[in-house]
Amino acid sequence: MARDDDALITRLLTAPLDDVLAEARMRRDTRFGALTPARMTYSRKVFIPLTRLCADVCHYCTFATTPSRLHAPYLTEEEVLEIARAGLAAGCKEALFTLGDAPERRYAAAREWLEERGFTRTIDYVRHCAQRVLEETGLLPHINAGVLEEADWRMLRPVAASVGLMLESTSERLLDKGMCHHGSPDKVPAVRLASLAAAGRARVPTTSGVLIGIGETPRERIEALIALRDLHEAHGHLQEVIVQNFCPKPGTKMSGAIEASEADFLRTIAAARIVLPDEVSVQAPPNLNDERLVELIDAGIDDWGGISPVTLDHVNPEAPWPEIARLEAVCARAGLPLVERLTIYPRFVEAEGWLDPAIRPAVLRLADADGLGRDSRWSPGITDRAPGTVHAPLGMRYDGPVAARLHRILDRAAGGFALGEEEIAALFAARGSAAQAVVEAADALRAEVRGDVVTYVVNRNINYTNICTHACSFCAFSKTSSKAGYRDKPYDLDLEEIAGRAREAVARGATEVCLQGGIHPRYTGETYLSILRAVKDACPDLHVHAFSPLEVSQGARTLGMPVSDYLSMLRDAGLGSLPGTAAEILCDDIREKICPDKLTTAEWLDVVGSAHRVGLPTTSTIMFGHLESPLHWARHLLALRELQLDTGGITEFVPLPLVHMEAPFYRKGQCRKGPTWREAVMMHAVARLALHGAIDSIQVSWVKLGMDGAAAVLAAGANDLGGVLMDESISRAAGASHGQLAEVSDMRAAAESVGRKLRQRSTLYGDVGVMA
Repeated sequence: MARDDDALITRLLTAPLDDVLAEARMRRDTRFGALTPARMTYSRKVFIPLTRLCADVCHYCTFATTPSRLHAPYLTEEEVLEIARAGLAAGCKEALFTLGDAPERRYAAAREWLEERGFTRTIDYVRHCAQRVLEETGLLPHINAGVLEEADWRMLRPVAASVGLMLESTSERLLDKGMCHHGSPDKVPAVRLASLAAAGRARVPTTSGVLIGIGETPRERIEALIALRDLHEAHGHLQEVIVQNFCPKPGTKMSGAIEASEADFLRTIAAARIVLPDEVSVQAPPNLNDERLVELIDAGIDDWGGISPVTLDHVNPEAPWPEIARLEAVCARAGLPLVERLTIYPRFVEAEGWLDPAIRPAVLRLADADGLGRDSRWSPGITDRAPGTVHAPLGMRYDGPVAARLHRILDRAAGGFALGEEEIAALFAARGSAAQAVVEAADALRAEVRGDVVTYVVNRNINYTNICTHACSFCAFSKTSSKAGYRDKPYDLDLEEIAGRAREAVARGATEVCLQGGIHPRYTGETYLSILRAVKDACPDLHVHAFSPLEVSQGARTLGMPVSDYLSMLRDAGLGSLPGTAAEILCDDIREKICPDKLTTAEWLDVVGSAHRVGLPTTSTIMFGHLESPLHWARHLLALRELQLDTGGITEFVPLPLVHMEAPFYRKGQCRKGPTWREAVMMHAVARLALHGAIDSIQVSWVKLGMDGAAAVLAAGANDLGGVLMDESISRAAGASHGQLAEVSDMRAAAESVGRKLRQRSTLYGDVGVMA
């Protein structure tokens, strides 16, 4: 052990407890950076005790037993799946497999049971059951199977999002006769450390921990934490370290042992936070410490581990899980929002090389943009009612340095100052009362800038072709052949049909027609001009809002002219404005993954900026909820703000949540299920703040969110409901269920539900004189 570690141990053991706790809290509260609020996490799990047989004889354990006391050595596959299905129904995302170490080494009954079913080892049966659970329920297996070799850890990677192996202690004394690990060969510290190192080499996200009060000394506790630190520094695979307090159990050899004192327990928790790298979470089991939850928070923990609404803690059956709502309230009073995570921690979801391709789709289906658990089963485009706006738990305390920093950001935004990338990302990261503060600030700014009127436009979409040369991974609208297997067939409308639809739109009261299509291989700049002329000849007074920046770029390229010259031709032929679509995410690292053959970020900004310079206004958009992160959202908003301050031609910002159901990259298991409800709300709220002083209108897409969802977002900074969208096709092709036409009465009800009035507008936000 290094000399500086000796000094660290001495300090942690001799410093006043209050000082050690305060240092741990400070480390916990700033581990994600000065601007990001701290949080508490937990995983909603179902507990699957695959076998209670074990090769070891730890003298404190009541989980392990003998074959004669069990109806069968192992749970059957159907029993495993029955437990997993119950967990799925209760909203769990994790399936925790727990079992003893390699019972086939000790018990003939275990070997015979496995052999009858075609398995040689317990770990092979574990893998089989985990795969069944993953395939049939989508729950993410977390496997605690004891000491394993590197090949075994690698074998588990395709079916386990994470694994666990408690170190417990590095004290060799605990192996002596009369001590807790005597007769337990798998509890030799060097053996467990070697297995944990093998998990690191196999690149499996791993949980470990220490068990205190089993005969070790205070110094040995911190030595064990240092050993875990060194393992993580070598391999980077520890996602959390559990500090678990030993509780004597009747019927064991240690039933009369004395537990570690509360002061020693809290000191060890705080030492873990101080010793371990910031990215490694520190956890303490809440069911073993129900009477001192607040004290655990004050000692620096940031995670409660897995909590099951379905099953007991089979290792500690005498200690029931706390109600999640109660735990949420305890955290709220401490000023820390309780957030559900997955069994695999966010940084392993995001980093390359930690998620096996076979399990990655299941992780992405359950993850939000931060790599945490989705907040509900809601997704954009589904018929389920939106959950409502963002609310903080009752009693949520919101003060201290983090709150002060957040309010400084909100004050700067309200003053029209440009926020930095990290500041915007911090707004997106807000949860609990902090998120509520962001939403309220956005809505107050909306009232100041746009008043209490909600606007809409009467328009019709004409998607003249769905044939496209591009292969954007998110697009279910474009088709290259009739054999693709999607719900729509390829089509290409002729000019007479397009003109006829425009006439129908005017007859139904439309003031705008929106024209967009796929990038048809035979289309040239003249094609777009002919479409525009056909509509203007049929309806001279109709505002034509048409042609994405990608279509404009194609038109200019096929005619061999600069984009600005082609835009001038379109303007002179009657084009009124451009939709700011094809923006997706204005970050090339994401564009390379989802639309590699489309415009780059710089090219998109150049086309839109050129439109503004020739007198053509545009909208602006973002497509979110797939592969991008909140940092990408921040960069996107800043790019739009900078463009607007330069050219001034953007009329509105329209967040477009991904509708995932028919999106090709979702069908291939390559992306998330669109944004969560919280993320959808926060996108509109943060956009209001980040774009203040540049873009004053924030539109909500009722097609993506549903009208009830749109109403909720109107209370989070949005002021516009967009168009009635006769014949909207793109979202429907992606699987949206909210229809192709909005009734004005539905829009009015949405506005009135948040105390606002509805007013019809023109495309460019002129007053058409109609209060709905």
